[in-house]
Amino acid sequence: MDEAALREKVGQLMVEVQRKHGRHKDPRAGWGRRPSGSAMTRGMASLEDNLDQVRLAVKYLVFDLEATKRENGVLRELLGDG
Repeated sequence: MDEAALREKVGQLMVEVQRKHGRHKDPRAGWGRRPSGSAMTRGMASLEDNLDQVRLAVKYLVFDLEATKRENGVLRELLGDG
């Protein structure tokens, strides 16, 4: 992966983190979208939040895996195994 692709992935991660944190800054942000009357609605809202966290964690893990692969390649070249 080249530097431009790396920068793009980091940018995507930053947007996702900002979107995720932005949702929790204002507790009234979801009022128009989620009525607070039923347990099912609260459960669905909780499920959505958990799925958002999982998506973000998976994106981070993929990013970290790609970075580790790049670093391993560089280290192998330095050792002369590449």
